[in-house]
Amino acid sequence: MANDLLSGQTPSNYDASSIEVLEDMEHVRLRPGMYIGGKDDRALHHMVAEIVDNSMDEAVAGHATWIEVELHANGHATVRDNGRGIPVGMHPKLPNKSALEVIFCTLNAGGKFSGDSYQTSGGLHGVGSSVVNALSDHLRVEVAINKELFMMEFSRGVPQAPLAKIGAAPNRRGTAVTFHPDPEIFGSLDLKPARLFKMARSKAYLFSGVEIRWKTDINDGETPQEATFKFPGGLADYLNETLAGATTYSEKPFAGTVDFTDKFNVPGKVEWAINWTPTRDGFIQSYCNTVPTPEGGTHEQGFWAAVLKGIKSYGERVNNKKATNITREDLTTGAGALVSCFIRDPEFVGQTKDRLATTDALRMVQLAVADHFDNWLAADTKSAGAILDFLVLRAEERLRRKQEKETSRKTATAKLRLPGKLTDCSNKSRDGTELFIVEGDSAGGSAKMARNRKTQALLPLKGKILNVLGAASNKLGTNAEISDLTQALGVQLGAKFNVDDLRYEKVIIMTDADVDGAHIAALLMTFFFSQMRPMIDAGHLYLACPPLFRVTQGARREYCLDEVEKNAILARGLGGSGKMDVSRFKGLGEMDAKDLKETTMDPKSRKLIKVSIDEDEAGETADLVERLMGKKPEMRFQYIQENARFVEELDV
Repeated sequence: MANDLLSGQTPSNYDASSIEVLEDMEHVRLRPGMYIGGKDDRALHHMVAEIVDNSMDEAVAGHATWIEVELHANGHATVRDNGRGIPVGMHPKLPNKSALEVIFCTLNAGGKFSGDSYQTSGGLHGVGSSVVNALSDHLRVEVAINKELFMMEFSRGVPQAPLAKIGAAPNRRGTAVTFHPDPEIFGSLDLKPARLFKMARSKAYLFSGVEIRWKTDINDGETPQEATFKFPGGLADYLNETLAGATTYSEKPFAGTVDFTDKFNVPGKVEWAINWTPTRDGFIQSYCNTVPTPEGGTHEQGFWAAVLKGIKSYGERVNNKKATNITREDLTTGAGALVSCFIRDPEFVGQTKDRLATTDALRMVQLAVADHFDNWLAADTKSAGAILDFLVLRAEERLRRKQEKETSRKTATAKLRLPGKLTDCSNKSRDGTELFIVEGDSAGGSAKMARNRKTQALLPLKGKILNVLGAASNKLGTNAEISDLTQALGVQLGAKFNVDDLRYEKVIIMTDADVDGAHIAALLMTFFFSQMRPMIDAGHLYLACPPLFRVTQGARREYCLDEVEKNAILARGLGGSGKMDVSRFKGLGEMDAKDLKETTMDPKSRKLIKVSIDEDEAGETADLVERLMGKKPEMRFQYIQENARFVEELDV
């Protein structure tokens, strides 16, 4: 149970005064991409995840033992729990509104900012409930609290009537949220039973103290219409099920749990499970406070650092000198790994929380896992030896491929007619190199001064690249921008493309954070999707995230990706002296080299978005690309306007 995790540190007084209001919700319906990542199928299902995460927070905090997820035939979804129930009293700072109304109608309102009501939580930003409400044409909340039942209904974020007491609830407690995603936002997309079933099951694995109940009226022929999940073995059960039928190098996975309260005197814990197999591709699934982090983050880094150090130390103890060559890349090849941490006040990259950025998580996870891994290797020498031999072979194979690539790259560079406007890097090997595709010569000038000459290359493009879906095939070979791009990458187009010919490890699209920049990025991604799809599948394509604002106060400064981040910083201050000044970057060319390096190009401080395609949605992705990037520019412009990360007031 979560009480073991929190050791009684959670106060029992969870009422209206626990809810903090940071700022009013703005632009949610106009800019859903800023809050749930877009208006596609992934964003649609993320709405359910936001509500489930709130119930999971109640379970992790020790106040709920079960959660129900139900998908109705009419497209509505319901999430119920037997937690404390959302506070229904009047809010102390907004006496004319109940705390429940504030939570569902105000951006950045929740009980998780101070940490007094939740030691660890997944719904952190205080936007989940309000965003779901804003993007639903109907939402109903029922709260059973103090043996009384309350109800309130909304439509597109607007209360339809005040909070009402509708009866007694002597044997019931908790919250039930039923909502229907608004077709004005999501069009004809529908919630899918299979996807919600998978999410519900994974949540039960992530916290062994909770029971997840699944129900749906929809019969899709493959998804059970009712199921109950509770897994006392946690992630070890999850990994064993995932690797069922596969040969593994250890009979039982290396799995465990460490309570941070005992080891570091802070609330939280980490749980993990890992095994290696010669018959499956490697994978890692990581989570923070039960929220999936598909882009990884500091908890993954700490986990791999502990495993890498442990396997190298074991190799040294058994006098296997080749173990020193093992890298993280070798570890992840053929490894099935699951990592889940619970920490207080985690920092994520983006509202959809795809990557954890909390620095302390790296240290705590690494130290927590390291001792256990060393002991596990020493106790099971048969498995340890088999894993070590496998990893040494992987390292030798990697080194051989690297040597071949270095030779082929030198030969290719000597033979290639590289475009004159390419500013190449000096590294002869592809490993660690990056090509920045920049928008225009002015941005290229700043980037030249900001780049690492050894590993970072630049290719400026003039204007918008040819739309490959709207152009005749014979234009591809004669288009100057496409010719320069393919020559710089060292590859050919379409069926002749070979990802091994790629001259750079990362290809990074770096455009201005405005509508034109978003359009150029969309055209480039369409080009790579249609002509170099294996490059995306192999994880080589990225988007840079240049900031829109710089806020300074005395000697302190912070960069903001968008208007919301800027307003949040202005509200809390930087802790410096004097007034706060705001500078807005109208384009990359107006940023000096220091700003551009620190925010967008330096791997130590920048933010990148990896462009990827969900295997389950590959067909939908192809259809979306065809519809938006085909011969209907009005659809494309509308989509870019609604999903681009920029502020309304930006000069374009």
